[in-house]
Amino acid sequence: MPAITVRANGIGAGDKDFATHANVVRVVLGEVAGAMGAAGVADAAAPQTRTLLECNVDDLDPRVWPDVLDRLLAEGADDAWLTPIVMKKGRPAHTLSVLTSDPASARELIFALTSTLGVRETVVARTVLERSWVPVAVAGVEVLIKLGHRDGVIINAEPEFVDVQKLAVSLGVSTRTALRSAQAAAVEAGLVPGAPLPAGC
Repeated sequence: MPAITVRANGIGAGDKDFATHANVVRVVLGEVAGAMGAAGVADAAAPQTRTLLECNVDDLDPRVWPDVLDRLLAEGADDAWLTPIVMKKGRPAHTLSVLTSDPASARELIFALTSTLGVRETVVARTVLERSWVPVAVAGVEVLIKLGHRDGVIINAEPEFVDVQKLAVSLGVSTRTALRSAQAAAVEAGLVPGAPLPAGC
């Protein structure tokens, strides 16, 4: 059952007896997580229902994995990642994990892109912060600051790493130095945890 707030439920039994299963129906009425609230606004803090797909793979060329992850994300997965594991007989392997709202498509893609023979599926709840991006200037170069926020208050603020890499090349400095400069620019702009969200975000 998806993550819901239960409002009512009922159970009814039929007259006919089946040898393979009970002749019983259960109905649950409720509000799906993330549904519209009383004001007609989606509750971003409410858990979202997602499916976690996983499989263990020990016979795939490791050079293929980056493409697998990129393809899954490009096809709409919320997240995809690898975890190194050790399987039977001490064989090194990976667990592929994919978080998605479209398990059917992700499942077919996993079978097409990897050598797995089976996929495990678990329904999970996910709570996310609202997200916004605000540009700041670092030595004349624009860097986007990714904000995680709730109820108009910043919870997390971090420079987009791709922008940091471009900044490092532009300034001829290390990525670490560019990251510190971008973080300092975010602080100077007031983009820090606990601060109010800038107008227009």
